[in-house]
Amino acid sequence: MSVRELVVLGTASQVPTRHRNHNGYLLRWDGEGILFDPGEGTQRQMLRAGVAAHDLNRICVTHFHGDHSLGLAGVIQRINLDRVPHEITAHYPRSGQRFFDRLRYATAYRETVGITEAPVATDGALARTGGYTLEARKLSHPVESYGYRIVEPDGRRMLPERLAAHGIKGPDVGRIQREGELGGVSLDDVSETRRGQRFAFVMDTRLCDGVYALAEGCDLLVIESTFLDDDEELAVEHGHLTAGQAARVARDAGVRHLVLTHFSQRYTDPDEFERQARAAGYDGELTVAHDLLRVPVPKRR
Repeated sequence: MSVRELVVLGTASQVPTRHRNHNGYLLRWDGEGILFDPGEGTQRQMLRAGVAAHDLNRICVTHFHGDHSLGLAGVIQRINLDRVPHEITAHYPRSGQRFFDRLRYATAYRETVGITEAPVATDGALARTGGYTLEARKLSHPVESYGYRIVEPDGRRMLPERLAAHGIKGPDVGRIQREGELGGVSLDDVSETRRGQRFAFVMDTRLCDGVYALAEGCDLLVIESTFLDDDEELAVEHGHLTAGQAARVARDAGVRHLVLTHFSQRYTDPDEFERQARAAGYDGELTVAHDLLRVPVPKRR
């Protein structure tokens, strides 16, 4: 049975707190695991969440500030210690190659696993698999930063009542799916498009075109809301979003489930992020993330 869910490993911005670890997010997408922004302590959070190194297939780093990347050293060494039997691909801004190299080889260890380095230098598709396309879009932050987006290909949903009306049943259903036509009946006559699911991961950024492009039509959007709206000037100065800004992006992009995260330590009431997001007009499903939370990708409509 396929599983599509977000496992939240950490939700703090800049520094960890007593209740929030540095960033870290695992997306389970069918048989694959994509780890986003492993901050300091991610390896231990994986243990607490029941996530093994063997679960990882990709690592996606948005940018090289420590709260989004210091955990790379431990995660990579754990991948090698556990002798993960498959190749793992790492995506990160090409401009930060020196930081990736330092983290990958921060201390002495025995390399046993192939990690393919696939740095990001421009907007567009990074990888295509049978189950999804991984895309990147540039964001607006004091250091180069990219957001990531997973897009499942559209499929077809067979319509039983139309199949019955045309007398198509049994092996002929598979035949018309393969060949696109049967006895003058086209596949379009007995089926409809099944829209592929979409997921986006948007971290440290001001509002910019990349934010909207990543969020467009997402079933699940994970997005930073470092500040509350009263501190919008501070957010813009430091290259971040407020809860209200993030919610308006989700509202305008038609997002089904919004996950707010990456909270400044200055705030003590998580519920205020939800209140401000609702006040901004977002009426979809809304989660204010906390460490070790699991969020399923919404079922198809």
